[in-house]
Amino acid sequence: MQMSKQVIGIDIGGTTVKIGMLSDSGDILDKWEIPTKKEKGGAGITADIWQSITAHMAASGTDKTDILGMGVGAPGFIDGETGFVYEAVNVGWKDFPLAEKLKQDSGLPVFVINDANIAVLGENWRGAGNQAKNVIAITLGTGVGGGIIANGQILNGENGMAGEIGHITVELGGHLCNCGRRGCLETVASATGMVRQAMHEAKEAPVSLLAARLRERGEITSKDIFELAEMGDQASQQIIDRTADVLGLVLANMGAMINPSKILIGGGVSKAGEQLIDAIRIAFEKYALARVSAICDIKAAQLGNDAGIIGGAFLVEQKLLNVQF
Repeated sequence: MQMSKQVIGIDIGGTTVKIGMLSDSGDILDKWEIPTKKEKGGAGITADIWQSITAHMAASGTDKTDILGMGVGAPGFIDGETGFVYEAVNVGWKDFPLAEKLKQDSGLPVFVINDANIAVLGENWRGAGNQAKNVIAITLGTGVGGGIIANGQILNGENGMAGEIGHITVELGGHLCNCGRRGCLETVASATGMVRQAMHEAKEAPVSLLAARLRERGEITSKDIFELAEMGDQASQQIIDRTADVLGLVLANMGAMINPSKILIGGGVSKAGEQLIDAIRIAFEKYALARVSAICDIKAAQLGNDAGIIGGAFLVEQKLLNVQF
């Protein structure tokens, strides 16, 4: 491949679309965001993306012949082979031929996978994964996302549902999840799940710092929970311990199936720092098979919001140039 070839990485979210022009080795040459316009079932999003890219290419003097292709991450249920989106609630898409539309607009090769999967590709290529062949990535944010690399390949499954870690059942008859089922990991370990636990703990322990913070502000955030635990609040510490314990158990069970060398933890909740990751590590070691935990390193993801666009660039190179981990 000529060194002048660039790759476009795109990460479509419910609020913004992140776009990057990258070198063939994964360096970001230019990156920007545009708003995700969800009107009319998100029908205009693909046209907005290509219009924005052409404007940036014109400004930088980049020709379409300099571009190898586009790799796209999108939320929802996606067929990784065809780039067809069955449903993406956050964006408004239902039965939307995302790859096909972007191909028509751009005339370039386009590859699409789920946003959590594209982020793990980015993290493994240029971030905390260090190009490991077997990786589990988990994202703790408003929900719980996940992606799995097994034997160097992203695991999509038969219809794109592999790696939906947030929907592993951890509590029979537990709280209702957005997916319509009860007791999913997401209902416990997401920011929303931790806040729900906090509301319960504040009632149970009315003299705690947690309860005092709730009375003072009228609400609690996951950030408050970590902050108050640092200050020695037992009720907050119990929430962190329980969340980490459930995560450690789920990851230990997944470890028996995937046998990863790396587990990467990202997302807003993980930004609380080593406090949570240390607790997850302890729980993982408690529950995992000794040979599984001995080979596995649990660490924070490094790339933050850039993981998706970097993963998009890797996806293009994997598909067109057979670049492998």
